[in-house]
Amino acid sequence: MTANDMGMRTEVLRELTENILPFWQSRMRDPKGGFFGAADCDGIVDKEAPRAAVVNARILWTFATATRVLGANYGATADWAFDDLRNRFMDGEHGGLYWLVDAEGRQLSDRKQIYAQAFAIYAFSEYARATGNREALGLAIDLFRLIEKHAADRERGGYIEALDRAWGPLADMRLSDKDLNSPKSMNTHLHIMEAYTNLLRIWRDPALVARQSELIAVTLDRIVDSRTGHFKLFFDMDWRSLNDHVSYGHDIEGSWLLVEAAEVLGDEALLTRARQAAVLMAERTLAEGRDRDGSLHYEAHGDGRLIDGDKHWWPQAEALVGFQNAWEMTGNLAFHDAVRDVWTFIRDHVADHVHGEWHAKLTPDGRPYTAEEDADACLAGPWKCPYHNARACFEMLGRLKG
Repeated sequence: MTANDMGMRTEVLRELTENILPFWQSRMRDPKGGFFGAADCDGIVDKEAPRAAVVNARILWTFATATRVLGANYGATADWAFDDLRNRFMDGEHGGLYWLVDAEGRQLSDRKQIYAQAFAIYAFSEYARATGNREALGLAIDLFRLIEKHAADRERGGYIEALDRAWGPLADMRLSDKDLNSPKSMNTHLHIMEAYTNLLRIWRDPALVARQSELIAVTLDRIVDSRTGHFKLFFDMDWRSLNDHVSYGHDIEGSWLLVEAAEVLGDEALLTRARQAAVLMAERTLAEGRDRDGSLHYEAHGDGRLIDGDKHWWPQAEALVGFQNAWEMTGNLAFHDAVRDVWTFIRDHVADHVHGEWHAKLTPDGRPYTAEEDADACLAGPWKCPYHNARACFEMLGRLKG
């Protein structure tokens, strides 16, 4: 490890332990239970904001990982997050997690979005891994079985997007109002794969091994476009792609998650394929998705024209890990330089050194938006939480250890 890498590791550790994690422990923790649902760009908390299952699962994963990696100082927060996710979001009648509740825990949306069930598996698995909690492991296994029973497409492969509370058909399956109403998506498959990877670390059940093998193969065969090196994003039931948009953040995120999934699975043939796909995706992201300041663009049309020129926080976090992973696999110094460049952009522009956490959204020239300029600009919200940025820090701490 070079002196520059050692210095970067020190900076990453400081960012995680002094800026990201304390924001959620001190500012966002609700004394009555769980975590508040939103905080604006100035760190002002909205105590009445709705609370999303995805965000709270990601909070649990973050503090469970902090407990496992950094020690007992984070254990109480992990316990707090586990109790809230289990008690506030779980559907005691039909199983699974509600999508959205209000600050008092009343259901605002009781749909079974498979994306949310996957993140709960991810979180409960990590909490069980960190603490040995058998209840958490049982909850993760139950959710795996629910997904496989209700959402798996046994005929054509993969998983459908969403179902109603009782796991019946749902007309509008969109993950958000920015997504297509398609029955299958890259995003949901990517995070089911991530969840199953984490569950496999602590529960090596033959059924889970088989389903993860099929999911990695489906991702490589159907979702990765081997011609362009990008993910296809939305599909009909027969895997026909429904648009040509490129999501640079998902491409670079998926590149390292694919390799991780195949490594944990232990299938050498799939691992070889995953590494080949990951290098191609990282190369294309490096060539097409970066701005001159080292940051990553958000989204583009298939011909390369930008759809959104703003700088969003999470693609920068994923670029950090994805380019590091590509550097480790190839030794290509361009990837190593890209890691340094994107970290510099994060440190100097994305991290909020006044209030804590990271700015959600910046202008094309790297200035954080104010809440008056853009309603999506915030420090915490329905999609903004310590997942992408904390996970990137945890990954880099492990990868830069020498």
